[in-house]
This record gives sequence, C-alpha cells and structure tokens, in this order.
Amino acid sequence: MTNILISGGSVAGPALAFWLRAYGFNPTVVERAPALRTGGYKIDIRGAALEVVDRMGLRDEVARNGTDMRIARFVDATGRQLASMSAQLFGGREGDDVEIMRGDLARILYDATENDVEYLFDDSITALEETADGVRVTFENGPPRTFDLVVGADGLHSNVRALAFGEESAYIHDLGHYISIFTVPNHLDLDRTEMMHPAPGRSAGMYSTGRSGDAKAMFLFASAPLSYDRRDIAEQRKLLAEIFAGQGWEVPRLLDAMADAPDFYLDSISQVRMDAWSSGRVVLVGDAAYGPSPASGQGTSLALVGAYVLAGSLAAAAGDHRAGFAAYENDMRHFVEENQKLAANNLKGMVLKSAAQIRFQMFLLRLMPHLPGKDSMIKRVTEPIRKAATAITLKNYQGDRTGR
Repeated sequence: MTNILISGGSVAGPALAFWLRAYGFNPTVVERAPALRTGGYKIDIRGAALEVVDRMGLRDEVARNGTDMRIARFVDATGRQLASMSAQLFGGREGDDVEIMRGDLARILYDATENDVEYLFDDSITALEETADGVRVTFENGPPRTFDLVVGADGLHSNVRALAFGEESAYIHDLGHYISIFTVPNHLDLDRTEMMHPAPGRSAGMYSTGRSGDAKAMFLFASAPLSYDRRDIAEQRKLLAEIFAGQGWEVPRLLDAMADAPDFYLDSISQVRMDAWSSGRVVLVGDAAYGPSPASGQGTSLALVGAYVLAGSLAAAAGDHRAGFAAYENDMRHFVEENQKLAANNLKGMVLKSAAQIRFQMFLLRLMPHLPGKDSMIKRVTEPIRKAATAITLKNYQGDRTGR
C-alpha cells in the first residue's frame, strides 16, 4: 500500500485524502493548527468542483450548510444606502453553484475522512529528504517517518513548496491588493445580508449567513507589497487599523472588535504560478500549486478538482508517481489558467480607485433591475465565470487500477 503524507488540513488536503483512501492508498494528513480550522469566509463551489462534490456523495450535506445569503447593501460613510442587489443576481441557474463558509466545508471533508485517515494536528514538516524509494520527513514535534510520496496542500505560503521548490518569492505574484477577514459580533443584527462600504482604494464590509449567530468583517484595499511578520497578528491588526483610520460607517467598531477575533486573517491577494507542480516524489495541490487568489472566486473549486484529478491520476498509474504526476498536470493546466484569468478583471469591480467610479457603479446597480436588457448584461458578467468553472472534463477513475 502506498503511504502518502499530505501537509494541510483545510480543503485540498482532506479532499485529496478522501479520494486517495477510496483508491486504496494510505494517506496521512499533518496540520500545523492544534485542531480543525473553522474560520474563513464564504466561498463558492461551482462547475466541475460541484461535480466532484457529487461524486464524493456530499452534495446534500454541502447544500444543507449553504449560506442562504439574500441581499447585499452598499452604504456611504453615514450608513445611507447607495444601492442594493439580490445575493443571487450574478449567480448561475438554480443548482449551478453552492455558497458555503470555508470552515463548514472543511468540517464536512474532515467528517468524511476522520475514521479512515490518520490526522496529525499541531505539527508541521521541517525537512524532506528524498531517497531511492521514499521521502524521509522530519516533523517539528513528532518523530521522523518515511513516506512513499509527500503532497503540499498547505496554501499560499506552502511550507512543502518552500522545502521542495525553494523561496516563495519565485512563485507568488502580487496582484496589488490585500484582504482581511475575521469574526465579529453581529451588532447590526444582519440576517443573511451583506453590507459594504466602498471608498477609493479600499472597501469595508460585514455579513452574516443563515447559519451563524455572529458575523464576518471583511476589508479589501489596494497597496504595493507590505512588509510585516506573517506570524505577528498584533502587528497585522495595527497595520489594518492604520490603513482604515478615519473611514466612516461601522469601520471603527469593526476595527475595535478585531482584538477579540479568534480567527483574524490578513494577506495579500496573490496568485501562485509555477512551471511544474512536482519535484521527484513531492507534489503540490490547491493554492500551494496554483492559488488563483480570492479575487478569482475559484480557489476552493481548483482545490477540490485538483485533489480529485491528482488522486485519480495516481490510481490510473497504479501508484507510479512519475506517470501520475505528469497526467495530473496535463489534465489540470488549462483549467488552472482559465480560472486564474478571472482574478484581474474581478478586482477592478471589488476595489474602485476613485469616488467617481464608485458613484457610477452604484448608479448601475440601482438602474440594473429596471433595464430591459438586464439578463444579457448579467450573462456577460457571469459567462466568463461559468466557462472557467467548466473548463475541464472530469475523467471517471473508478474503472482504473486503484490498488484495492
């Protein structure tokens, strides 16, 4: 039985473990956090990724945990409404996609694998030494172990990628923006509602889903690359407070609440671009290999599809990692490129540069429900997303040699 170590216990890691176990491999997941990470923001699962969820038998469970968002409201510094739109305005047809909180999806994937997969929480990889027949892995806390293969499913700042491929600066491409998100009390009593306060170069928001008693605060801002310690949360909180100092609406209260947030997150909106996703017996999946950035809206979908294709490719190759890794990259490359293209265009509408641009965007949102050609306008916006989300034909690996 092929023993495979997966670094990362969020979405890509457990999804990969699910499929590897189904095909007769023996996966182990190591996660730096002491327990399952339940924070994060709302994410979309659409197109090929939704088909993967179907094949996992998890579609109903994912749908039951949907956000059920109803409306988005845009307000000025005084809280006066500038425009509003249905949360489904730019969605697809009924059943085309599902919106879910990242933490809920992670829990569903963990629940589907915990009985058959070894999880090592509160640990991380410190060294990889490839041998003729495996990879000797040194851990921060646990004893060294040898695995046949190692997979990096550990996100934008992948530890495995750094160990196997080198410094992340060669692969991370900054898109000129940052995002911060964290849990806050729902002091506005939002019910499946998102509130956004746009300002030139920066935007602040707050939303609460149908399944949560609290809310999420979200901050987006344009910036040249910032220098800060990614492990120093206090420094990051101070940085965010300085950038949004003086902004109106509920921003001061949201900034005050971040001191008590258990899941504070701040990072650049960046993409990972690599010429190859494997090196010897080490391979990358999800954001570690081809993160499209939150601006694409497709990071979770790429992770789910990538996990399915990687596991299936190894199964089809009867565990031959060279053939399996090559097939995985060949089948995924076009899908990745099409989804990464979405980010730059999406960013233009997420953080506007001037007050004039904001006024024009709000005018269009107010006008759109009354336009006779609104359906064609909406289709022009959604069609690139639909095409990217379906830019791969999933193989059926069930008939391949699975090692069972």
